[in-house]
Amino acid sequence: MYWSNNSDSPPFVAFSSSHWIMLALFFFGIFLLVKGSILIQTHPPLEHSLRGFFFILLLGSEISYQVWTAANGVWNPADHLPLHLCGIASIVAATALLTNYEKLIQIAFFIGLTPAMLALITPELPYDFPHFRFFKFFIHHMIISWASLFLVLTRPVSIRFRVVLEVFIVLNLYALLIYPLNRLWNANYLYLNKRPEAATLLDFFGDGINYLISLEVTALFVFIIQWLWYAYGLNKYRSNKK
Repeated sequence: MYWSNNSDSPPFVAFSSSHWIMLALFFFGIFLLVKGSILIQTHPPLEHSLRGFFFILLLGSEISYQVWTAANGVWNPADHLPLHLCGIASIVAATALLTNYEKLIQIAFFIGLTPAMLALITPELPYDFPHFRFFKFFIHHMIISWASLFLVLTRPVSIRFRVVLEVFIVLNLYALLIYPLNRLWNANYLYLNKRPEAATLLDFFGDGINYLISLEVTALFVFIIQWLWYAYGLNKYRSNKK
């Protein structure tokens, strides 16, 4: 495995064989969690083991990344704090794994499951397999999504439609906190100032105020679609299995 920031590891290429393998692994994990949700719920040792496994990987991924940036002399507050959506989702999910607090589980479900999946489909990643950054990115984002789903599958959490609006408001309040930090550090957390370097759906969002409006509309749309999947797909599937 390559470690250096200026290594001979090949650059990441979207939808290369290594990318497809990671995506297949991710969706297989989602499938196993959904299919095995009743088994997990009825076997506390398995549930506790998965909970600890997810927590350790979430914590280890973030710590190892901070160590990597410091060791390679590239750390700076503009790029390497866990303030992007997936970074905050990781912190929220890890805390929810420890506390089982319902509000945190609800927030993690909406900001962790689909955003991490979209990041896996269109990664902003400098190096391909077998670089440390490749492993860290895919492991971290897989676990964010898996843990967010795991929490909803294994805890008696109610996610009504009003939760969609509540989480959307929380996300906007967080964006208001991030905006001045972006100005202070010349950063781009939450991609509020500009689109990411990698090719993503954000490339179609335009510029300026149109870009910000598109971010808002898309976030709310994704939350609603995710809630519909939860309410009319996931819940019905679990009810039929009981």
